[in-house]
Amino acid sequence: MTAQNSGGSGPGTDTVAAVVRQWQAVHPGLDTAPMEIIGRVNRCAALLQQAEDAPLRRAGLSRPEFDLLGALRRTGHELTPGELARETFSSGAAVTKRVKQLTERGLVERRADSRDRRVAHLRLTDAGRDLVDGILPEQLAYETAVLSVLDGGRQAELASLLGELLTRLEGRLGALRT
Repeated sequence: MTAQNSGGSGPGTDTVAAVVRQWQAVHPGLDTAPMEIIGRVNRCAALLQQAEDAPLRRAGLSRPEFDLLGALRRTGHELTPGELARETFSSGAAVTKRVKQLTERGLVERRADSRDRRVAHLRLTDAGRDLVDGILPEQLAYETAVLSVLDGGRQAELASLLGELLTRLEGRLGALRT
């Protein structure tokens, strides 16, 4: 990293670079390189989520509710609450709460399993599908605008690197959880 870079908009001028410089001043021998990646990924995620949640707020949805609706829409079939929890990286209790709220709003329907009444099958209503389909283009337009600061080649490179990291983390962290 170029922590000495004091002007412009390079990697030495972002908020994480300032944090790294502070840590280096307090602990000069500390290897802060991981912070430069993890900190930036976390900071980017937080900033992106704040801005991209605006269309969701206008629709009266939270990010986790939209994630649940999106999972039902993109899979194209009914899902159980357990399957939704896995799809959205949420707890079962959180999915239950969200499904209840979305059902009350008429966006999701529950159907009891014909063989086991304890199992629920969830699907989008027409209103839920219309809502997701209406918000998604706005979401993607926002993301396209955000990423336009990187040319197509850099976007592909970043997507590839993040994909590699995610694949390895999912495998490694998944093994640690079992």
